[in-house]
Order: sequence, then C-alpha cells, then structure tokens
Amino acid sequence: MIWIALPNAAGIPSPTSIFQAWNKLALEQGLLLELFRSVVVIWEALILSALISFGVAYLTTADLFKPVGTFIASMRFLGFAGLTFLFTLWTSNGQNLKLALLTFGMTVFLTRSTVDEVKGIPLESIDYARSLGLRGWRITYEIVIRGRLHTMLDLLRQNAAIGWTLVVFVEGLVRSDGGIGAMLLIQGKYFNLSAVFAIQLTILAYGIIQDMMLNAIRFAVCPYTRLNRSDS
Repeated sequence: MIWIALPNAAGIPSPTSIFQAWNKLALEQGLLLELFRSVVVIWEALILSALISFGVAYLTTADLFKPVGTFIASMRFLGFAGLTFLFTLWTSNGQNLKLALLTFGMTVFLTRSTVDEVKGIPLESIDYARSLGLRGWRITYEIVIRGRLHTMLDLLRQNAAIGWTLVVFVEGLVRSDGGIGAMLLIQGKYFNLSAVFAIQLTILAYGIIQDMMLNAIRFAVCPYTRLNRSDS
C-alpha cells in the first residue's frame, strides 16, 4: 500500500507500470526464455562448485590437502575483471566462458564456508568415533560427510543465492549468450526503470522458489533436520 501511494518523484516505478513492462518483456523480448538460460547455467555452476568445494573440504581432514583448501578459498579476493582474459583462452565459446566464470565465483566462496565447517567439528566427536573403533577415512565418512551433510546442503542453498548476484555480472561480461542478467543491464543502460524492476522482481520470485526447492531437498535427504526448523 505504501508502494502504491508513493509519488512518482520517489524514483520508484508504480506496480502498474512494472506489470506493463513485465508483460512487454515476456511477450516481445523473451524474458522467460532468458530466465531459463540463466537458471540452466546457475544450476550447472552450482553442481560443479558443490562437487569441487565439498571434495576439497572433505580432503582437508588430511593435513596434506589443507593448503589446497586454503589456496582455493583465498582466491575469493580475486575479481572477474582480471581473470576474464584467462578464462576466455581456456574456453571455446560464450556459454562455456559464462559457466567457467560463474563456477569459479561460486566455488571460492563455497570452499571457504565448507572448509570452515569441517574445521569446526568438535574434537570430542572424533574421539568418540575412535572409541567406537573407527579409523582414517571411515571417521571422515561418518563424522564429516554424513554428520555434517545437512549443514553442507544449507551452505549449498546459500551459495545458490550468491549465484544470482554473480550471474548478472557474468552475463554482462558475456552478452553473446544472452541471459536475464544481460537483459537487466541493457534495460538499466537506457534507464528503463519499470523494466529493471520487472526483471529484478522476476529474479526475486524465482530465487524464493529455488530456495524453497533446495530446502525441501535438504529435508528429504536429512529428515532429522525437521526436528529443528529454527535454522531453515
């Protein structure tokens, strides 16, 4: 109601103008198709980043691999601008370049979180596993992989949200393959605020649905988390 009552001078388009802009973008400029393209690349990057980050985090239970986890996590301070040239050389087309950049951005942040989660496992839990006769990688499987799976999936859920922040920048760099991020930047370039808000609200709506889906997957894989919903 406050939004509807705001004067146009506030700089925020009215809900009516946003709806009209969304309708035009969807019918004439392929908004939903561009959203689908972005969704596909984000899920691909999410799966790849999960495989890399989870694997590195689990391996850091061995001292030999701890520097690897630290090195990958430290690369989160690097910006895309200085790496785009290298990734362009390493990839064959715009789609692969976009996927590589997005996977890199999501992996370095997820690795930091997963490595910290593994570090935070109480020593008492490891000692208890040893008292049960578990040794070596069996302890890693029972305590780290199985015991922290619900937390790892929650970190993955958070990383998926970060992906939508990164995808706008990545698709702005690689506009040849389209995507909703490229569309957003084009509309922003021409100060079409109604269209910008329409695209942003579309991303927000899908992001909420995606978050609910990932949370449902976490509950399905780790049903014991339903006993405590305070972290969901």
